[in-house]
Amino acid sequence: MIDWSAVIAVFSVYITGVMIPGPNFVAVVHKAASSSRASALALVGGIVVVNLFWASCAILGVGMVFAAFPWLALFVKFAGAAYLMWFGARLIWLARNKRQSAAPLLSGEGLRRSFVQGFLTNIANPKSVAFFAAVFASAAPAHVAWPTFCAMIAVVALVAGSWYCGVALAMSHGSVASRYRRCAVWIDRICGGIILTLGLRQLIR
Repeated sequence: MIDWSAVIAVFSVYITGVMIPGPNFVAVVHKAASSSRASALALVGGIVVVNLFWASCAILGVGMVFAAFPWLALFVKFAGAAYLMWFGARLIWLARNKRQSAAPLLSGEGLRRSFVQGFLTNIANPKSVAFFAAVFASAAPAHVAWPTFCAMIAVVALVAGSWYCGVALAMSHGSVASRYRRCAVWIDRICGGIILTLGLRQLIR
């Protein structure tokens, strides 16, 4: 039997957390505006898979693992910050030689690359780890039954998928994409700067 009060508690906490702008949001906006809609949705798929993973760990007690092994939490923090800084710096560097292609990236290889990019951006996002290990875990009761667990995971998939897909669809609209092409270099620099700053901020906190 599903514990709907627990599911609603998870929903109320998660919907707030997922809509707070962070590296995932910036990555989706940049991919949607700079590439094809399919690539943006593939990137969203990678982000959602990681959210499902962290949500499962939170419900099953990942917070206790980090509490028992603080060095692991520290490793995740620094590794994630390092990736975000690399990702942001790479965007800034590539913006110097930006060449906007007229044809969007639609190949299977391109979609796989976008999925992996979304996966890595989210798995290396210290904000996601902290949110699921602390806030999300506190909303999920201990020792939930499997029906309740599945319902919670379904909520995470629905909320994350709806939010990020909505952002991707909106930002990949033709008029938005055309504006991006006119200001591609500066937008890439701004997005890269935001992600780089988020990584640095996480590193020194």
